[in-house]
Amino acid sequence: MPEHDLLYPDPYLPPTFAGDPRTPPPRRLRRRDDLDDAGPTAGVLDAALGDDQRWSTWSAVEKGQRGPEPRPDWVVTADAAVDTELGVLKTGKEADVFLVERAVPDDAAQRTLLAAKRYRDLDHRAFRRDTVYTEDRRVRRTRDRRALDRKSRYGRQVAAGQWAAAEFAALGELWSAGAPVPYPVQIDGNEILMEFVGTSDGVAHEAAPRLARTRPDPDLLASWWDQLRDGMAVLARLGYAHGDLSPYNVLADGDRLVIIDLPQVVDLVANPFGTELLLRDCRTMSAWFAARGLETDADELFALLLAEAW
Repeated sequence: MPEHDLLYPDPYLPPTFAGDPRTPPPRRLRRRDDLDDAGPTAGVLDAALGDDQRWSTWSAVEKGQRGPEPRPDWVVTADAAVDTELGVLKTGKEADVFLVERAVPDDAAQRTLLAAKRYRDLDHRAFRRDTVYTEDRRVRRTRDRRALDRKSRYGRQVAAGQWAAAEFAALGELWSAGAPVPYPVQIDGNEILMEFVGTSDGVAHEAAPRLARTRPDPDLLASWWDQLRDGMAVLARLGYAHGDLSPYNVLADGDRLVIIDLPQVVDLVANPFGTELLLRDCRTMSAWFAARGLETDADELFALLLAEAW
């Protein structure tokens, strides 16, 4: 069943992350790690934050948990920035995506919108075919491996973190290679902050629609097909297949396409299901474009991508 968009918060869904019972609330982070040095000012600053706010988590994560360089100019890295929850963008099978504004108060030059993707643990996920996509993944820590095998509470938390880490790593590598994916700003546990794909006038914000919800004219349809083919080729050259590509995880941001939802990205060599999943991606996308009048050939696309991979 496809994920559905919520361009505006649904009245039957929690308006902020703080009200979502499925995941812990956002942390109100100090601007210093050593609270002894922070003094009484830190408590005053924390008290000034609303229930839907927290200090920017940029400085709280380790270096390897931030996006690749060179970073886009719009990325806000100031310690004085505040993250404000603005609502739900979409709900999905394994995660929910929230709209977050990261901004330095009273500084319009340091203000940006982010998509915060927060993975649920296995108890709250509707997507169950994990093993097809994780055949080539290894867990280094013995404790984590045992917890995953036992499917304990800690093991379920490890699994959610694995999916988030896999997507963050894939986004970073693909963005650096020129693939049409959102820029990954940072990862913190089971939360990925990434580029918001959509439009904003500073007051109203609207996410780019899913490809499935669009009605392009013939010229735009042909352009989108070329972009999709080229994007899939970038993945293939790196040895990957999306693994779950469909019109529901491709965004149409005006004239450009953006590929999203990459936690299940698979290694075409290491994963025994890799080529099978790549062929499925080709057939799914070719069928959508063909149904709208564009002549496509899934087998030809598959052959092209295999040639790029090998």
